[in-house]
Amino acid sequence: MILYGLSTCDTTKKALKALMAAGKEVTFRDVRTQPLTEAEIDAIVTEFGDRAVNKQSTTYRSFSAFLRESQPEAQIAAQPTVMKRPIIQDGPTWFIGWDAETEARTTA
Repeated sequence: MILYGLSTCDTTKKALKALMAAGKEVTFRDVRTQPLTEAEIDAIVTEFGDRAVNKQSTTYRSFSAFLRESQPEAQIAAQPTVMKRPIIQDGPTWFIGWDAETEARTTA
């Protein structure tokens, strides 16, 4: 299982803590210090489309008009912190965000 997020993000921390408490083997990727590869960005955007970008974030709101009109792949490549988080890859299954349903499905 791979958890993509930021080490400073409270939601990412909560998800990581819950997964580890459930005994899951988790590889944590801080997208700020370990940037996503083009293939990883493509896989995330293929799975989630526009939902992969957190349009409520300060980072997104600071984008130029050009970057706001760009594809999600370009937005995440330019500024990985704009990615909705956490994103969890569990084999072929993907999850975005952390809510009760995601927690139940990933910690079972």
